[in-house]
Amino acid sequence: MRVLGIDETRRGRTRWEQDPDTGKWQLTRDRWHTGFVDALGTGGLLGQVEGRTVADVLAWLSTTPLAWRKSIRHVAIDMSATYRAAIRTGLPDAIVVVDHFHVVQLANKMLSLVQRRTTAEIRGRRGRAADPEWKARRRLLRNREDLTDEQFAKMWNPLLDEGRIGQILLTAWIAKESLRTLLALARTGADREQVGHARWKFLAWCADSDIPEVRTLAATVDRWWPEIAAFIDTGHSNAKSEGINRVIKLVARNAFGFRNADSQRLRTRCVTTRRARGHLRTA
Repeated sequence: MRVLGIDETRRGRTRWEQDPDTGKWQLTRDRWHTGFVDALGTGGLLGQVEGRTVADVLAWLSTTPLAWRKSIRHVAIDMSATYRAAIRTGLPDAIVVVDHFHVVQLANKMLSLVQRRTTAEIRGRRGRAADPEWKARRRLLRNREDLTDEQFAKMWNPLLDEGRIGQILLTAWIAKESLRTLLALARTGADREQVGHARWKFLAWCADSDIPEVRTLAATVDRWWPEIAAFIDTGHSNAKSEGINRVIKLVARNAFGFRNADSQRLRTRCVTTRRARGHLRTA
């Protein structure tokens, strides 16, 4: 184990029960499970706990051998301050790596917020299908390299001709693409100077944009920069955790739900560690 992946997945609904003696309501079943995954090897799902608090993560880590915890060099997570705090306490020697998918997802959410706000402020209403910014909404969320020249022109030119709304949206889109350019330096062997220059271009563009959502994105990226920089340096991601979460949801859907959380965790472990068991048998 060198890279540990931590991510949450939703399980059913929260259940509360009332204490007959005190009359107080107590949480008896959390709707979230936290999974621990071998993010680099073939170990699959290593364990699950109910809940997604710092205490829940530390409780699971306390059950593992000290030598095993010391062998972990990196921990891949999404942009969860709770998981980051737990790792700093339970695995103080490990380096936290933020999954780049969630960083780009944050930028796409920023674009959607800018679109809704500017339409409401300038047009005084919600967006309509005939609005240029509404027609371009899907292309704005796509990667630049995935757009053909014709598709890019259909997005860029009408927005540029639209005036203030189009200029604001294109400014936010450039900020999103600048962030993607920065993240794309991972696994390329880029040196510190290249990374620093790409980061400066992104932050400078956001600072000059005078768009609140874009500046908020820049502030968030700056606040998480050590973890983002760790991704650029190592290229580690939480993709295996996301894949296992998908399998967990499929298992629950095929079973039409589980009434017992322990049974669900057992069934999940059986499904998500088959490859690992086969690998061990072969070895």
